[in-house]
Order: sequence, then C-alpha cells, then structure tokens
Amino acid sequence: MLIRWLLAAIHLLAYGFALVSILRRSVALRHCSTSAGLPAVFHADNGWAVSAVVLIVTGAMRAFGGYEKGADYYLHEPLFHLKMGALVLILLLEIAPMIGLIRWRIALKKGVEPDLGRARRYAGIGVVQLVLLVLMVFAATGMARGIGLPDNAV
Repeated sequence: MLIRWLLAAIHLLAYGFALVSILRRSVALRHCSTSAGLPAVFHADNGWAVSAVVLIVTGAMRAFGGYEKGADYYLHEPLFHLKMGALVLILLLEIAPMIGLIRWRIALKKGVEPDLGRARRYAGIGVVQLVLLVLMVFAATGMARGIGLPDNAV
C-alpha cells in the first residue's frame, strides 16, 4: 500500500515538474536570440528530461508492475488510450527540439555560435506539448474516477 501511494505521489509531482519545465523552456526559447540565453533553455530542458523519465518509469510501474489495478484494467480503459496517445504525441513532438538542443550544446562546446533560427518553432512545439500534458492529467483523473467505463466496471 505504501509503495502504491509513493508511486502515485511521485507520478503526480512529475506532471507538475514537467509542466513547469516545458513552460520555462518555451519562454526561454521565445526570448533566446543569442547564445547568452541558452543556459536558461538548457536548464529547463534538463528538468523536462528528468520529469519525463520519472513520468514514464512511475507510470509503467503503476500500470504494468502490479502496483495498481493491473495491465488488463488499463488496456481496456479508453482514457488510458487517450493518455498514452497524448504521451506518444508529446514524445514525437520532442524529437525536433531534442535534436536541435543537442546540436546547440555541441556547437557551444566547440566554441561555435549555434544557429538559433528554430528557437521560436521549438517554443511553439512546447506550447502544444503543454496542452497535451494537461490532456493527460484530465485523462488520468478521469480514469481514477471511473469516467468512460460502463457502470458495472467501476
């Protein structure tokens, strides 16, 4: 029981950290016109990466590790599919910013000024990711309350 509670708490906290990190990265990217603004972008990006890993690990443990209702429940829950669809979209959207920010980090290590021409595009991607993350929270809270299931399945 204690591990279930701790996993749920850590999972929920990771949503908050992810939301703040994506928002901070998007704001920093929107204002980033020179490499002087990149430390704030990288700091927020690191927070987003850590929170994403925590979300995925704790979520997988809760859904498939035998700590919660079990895989059969989640795999037959429509809101779980919505939540996982949103997660997949977030991760797919993350590919371009992730590659771009890796390139910027490499350029800085080589002493080269990175091309920040895509910074605003990456900020826009972050806004879409924020909306999807909020959708995930709504799906999760709906699942916790049996929304979307037949009355006899709760």
